[in-house]
Amino acid sequence: MPTRILIVDDHPVMRRGLVYALEDDPDLEVVGQTADAEAAVARLDELAPDLAVVDVSLPGMNGLELVKQFAHLRPGLLVLIVARHDEALYAERALRAGARGYVSKLNAIDEIVRAVRRVLDGGIYLSEALKDHLLLRAATGASGPASFFESLSDRELEVFEMTGRGLPTREIADRLHLSMKTVESYRTRIKGKLGYESGTELIKHAIRWVEGEGAT
Repeated sequence: MPTRILIVDDHPVMRRGLVYALEDDPDLEVVGQTADAEAAVARLDELAPDLAVVDVSLPGMNGLELVKQFAHLRPGLLVLIVARHDEALYAERALRAGARGYVSKLNAIDEIVRAVRRVLDGGIYLSEALKDHLLLRAATGASGPASFFESLSDRELEVFEMTGRGLPTREIADRLHLSMKTVESYRTRIKGKLGYESGTELIKHAIRWVEGEGAT
């Protein structure tokens, strides 16, 4: 029987591309597609997937929270995160949530299919650059700049990263399917958790962190 795959991504073009690439392999079958996490949870028993391919930025519940839901509702379900976010910021969170790999949407579709195969074969998929980074950090005992932001929720980290990339409030709200007021509420919570006194300070540190300078 073909491996049953569920795709959870709010971008129709991305979903179509994944379906086309995955179903080119007769051993793989896309049994369902949803644009948000809530629909994926609602259809989980009906679709009975073996693997879920999940984006991080979803309307409502985000992808990392969905991974945690999957682990609770269907413990044997394999999950691969396929997202635009920088893997250095999100891959470890994805693995801790229960995902078996993290691959960038910026990669060629063939690389995403290879990541699917790696996970189905029982492995964990990460880019070679991230593997080297994690091994070096483990060997040296360095905590890395990401540790400073562990107090942030997954959604708060998304907002922080997008702020650091220069996205205005309206665009962040549109991308995350949130109101502008909700985005500002997230920024207020981020300031409180990280000890920033103003929005300007938050933006400055967010930019430095995204650029890899390690704002603390």
